[in-house]
Amino acid sequence: MDLALVTGGSRGIGRATALMLAQAGYRVAVNYRQRITEAEQVVAEIAALGGSAFAIQADIAIEAEVVRMFQQLDQQAGNLRVLVNNAGILFTQCRVEDLDAERIQRVFATNVTGTFICCREAVKRMSTAHGGQGGSIINVSSAAARLGAPGEYVDYAASKGAMDTLTKGLSLEVAAQGIRVNSVRPGLIYTEMHADGGEPGRVDRVARSLPMQRGGQAEEIAAAIIWLASDAASYVTGTFIDAAGGR
Repeated sequence: MDLALVTGGSRGIGRATALMLAQAGYRVAVNYRQRITEAEQVVAEIAALGGSAFAIQADIAIEAEVVRMFQQLDQQAGNLRVLVNNAGILFTQCRVEDLDAERIQRVFATNVTGTFICCREAVKRMSTAHGGQGGSIINVSSAAARLGAPGEYVDYAASKGAMDTLTKGLSLEVAAQGIRVNSVRPGLIYTEMHADGGEPGRVDRVARSLPMQRGGQAEEIAAAIIWLASDAASYVTGTFIDAAGGR
């Protein structure tokens, strides 16, 4: 059974994606940093639906932990065929004039450097140039990369802009090695992440300003990720799906 790794898979978009990948026939590695209980709940849900999954701990911001996580994947039966770089962090809403270097570095350590390292390790295993069977990498970016998130999360938006550049550049590097690299850019989605930014009700506050006049659900983003991972998207690479309600 082929393997799929979802970073930040214990909640929100990661959780929904892990469930759908299992339904698509993958054995899913549900990565978590601290939320072991939630990760194990996702694994249990997958098992209850007849799928196969396991939880795997690693802080994506720490290179040694990412390397260890991929080495643990190597011990599993099956080949890694899908990587979903979903893990991401943000902090309390603020303006650029109030940011400090420590916060910026923490955001970039996970959202940018961590994604780079996960891609590096996945390419070493997927690439036909390294004896792999090919695969699909999907980076979960954000509409903020296009919009800038002024007054709230410019540092987060900038990190997602860097992720978009990684998506395009890596897709061109590995296109001839059997690996497709694409991105989904969610907009305002009902997940727990808004509480991390200090405003749990942010989606409801902004939803009416969207062309579709509603926030999105994690499952709607997961469906786009699953399509990009599937053979239905076999001629698609270096592409961005904006799932932001028209914003």
